[in-house]
Amino acid sequence: MKLHKSETITGLKIPRGESITGSMVRLRGKKLTDVRNDYRWQSDPELAKLDGAPPLTASFPAYILDYTDSIHRPGLNRYPMAIETFEGKHIGNCTCYDIDDDRGELQLGIMIGNGDYLNKGYGNDTVKTLVDHVFHNTEMNRIYLKTLDWNYRAQKCFQNCGFTMCGKLSRNGKTFLFMDINREQWQSRQVNNE
Repeated sequence: MKLHKSETITGLKIPRGESITGSMVRLRGKKLTDVRNDYRWQSDPELAKLDGAPPLTASFPAYILDYTDSIHRPGLNRYPMAIETFEGKHIGNCTCYDIDDDRGELQLGIMIGNGDYLNKGYGNDTVKTLVDHVFHNTEMNRIYLKTLDWNYRAQKCFQNCGFTMCGKLSRNGKTFLFMDINREQWQSRQVNNE
């Protein structure tokens, strides 16, 4: 069986030099200049804890080799983006992954890595902007995500963006909550916000 890139990635792709604009953030394709921030954020124990993962322990030279490869050859069902302010400051990342064209769904991930931008609406704007982009530019019918059961800040953000609880998973001593939004719910929110 030949592997092929998801058709959805074509709809998600941001042309080089362009961005998706929200009310507070711009989402753009990843660049090599993001590497230092990404390494610092993935090595941070507090940020790793929020992700339910161990902190990165690879050396920076090893990390940059993998990073360069991932920028030039992204995965078959994954599309990462950088989050930046209108002033061009890289403050975090968001990713569409586990893209399943047959089922019409994908998983969303977000991390505001720069602590100066937490609790100020940047995460909320990122999620809304990305959800709008997915439903406007792809045939996806469902976007889902997971967050740790104790991460109330993230849960509140996702609820504000229209996501609802849809399941639970316990793994390695951690409990994750699954939340989702489907196209019909999103369209209803669009009509109600007009």
